[in-house]
Amino acid sequence: MKNILVVGGAGYIGSHMCKFLWDHGYQPIVLDNLVRGHRQAVRWGPFVKGAASEDKKLKKIFSDHTIDAVMHFAAYCYVGESVKNPSAYYLNNVAETVKLLHAMVEANIQYFIFSSSCAVYGDPIEFPITETHPLKPINPYGNSKRMVEQILDDFHDAYGLKFISLRYFNAAGADPDGELGEDHRPETHLIPLVLQVALGKKEAIHIYGDDYSTQDGTCIRDYIHVNDLAGAHLLALEKLLDGHGVEKFNLGNSKGYSVREVIDIARQVTGAAIPEKIVDRRPGDPPALVGSNINAISKLNWQLKYPDLHTIIETAWKWLQQNPNGYTS
Repeated sequence: MKNILVVGGAGYIGSHMCKFLWDHGYQPIVLDNLVRGHRQAVRWGPFVKGAASEDKKLKKIFSDHTIDAVMHFAAYCYVGESVKNPSAYYLNNVAETVKLLHAMVEANIQYFIFSSSCAVYGDPIEFPITETHPLKPINPYGNSKRMVEQILDDFHDAYGLKFISLRYFNAAGADPDGELGEDHRPETHLIPLVLQVALGKKEAIHIYGDDYSTQDGTCIRDYIHVNDLAGAHLLALEKLLDGHGVEKFNLGNSKGYSVREVIDIARQVTGAAIPEKIVDRRPGDPPALVGSNINAISKLNWQLKYPDLHTIIETAWKWLQQNPNGYTS
């Protein structure tokens, strides 16, 4: 059984990845400081509480286990927060990642999978966005992801590090078995916020601007099920372990939905009215982000199992109904 260090494995995507790795014959080892993750979500493989910058803990993990590859899910991920507090994003997303990569080089661990983001592209000039689109982030979050991708290129050139960078669009949904879900503190993602309104935990869903240059004036995003993300990570891992790298892939659905379309589908799934309220735009939000997944499909042999937004929202609704207070239920 190959050992995979999952940094940020107590978070939303990281925890789903750990279950997916376990189900496919890998041993996940979780490193998470629990600042934004949940100990209750770590149920597959051993857990070490700590940050990627803690050199002593990394050395102990590397000495206690033969680590075959590292997966990174420990970034802060709120665009608006990154605009208000860029220092936190550059410290956590960039500086801590450099320390992790340095420790990997010292331990001669050669394979790294990075959770990147469509935010590296900024305002798109083509639809759908391909991997060759210019990288012009418009917020500190996107800048932090772009910086790490450049650092990875440099580590490859200098130290032979092999990596695959996976540029997510909007991760959504929950474990179809109902064992894991999305529980950010604070929650800023649209689908769980809409479902909290349906559950009666919020009075209305805020729509941040309805005057964008889109069909209904609200932002358009590309939603991808969290288990489909995990499947792509597994394929990327197998590609790396076969000796391939360096590559960068978009992970998206190649179909966009507006905020109002998401709300309407959530009404169908839940049967709730879901009141809405128009508020000011958020800084750093582009009007539309839709990605091409052709590269990942052709080179990773990736197949989406949950491409339908109705199904994505159903899985999220199932988990939230069973866990109305998140992991503290």
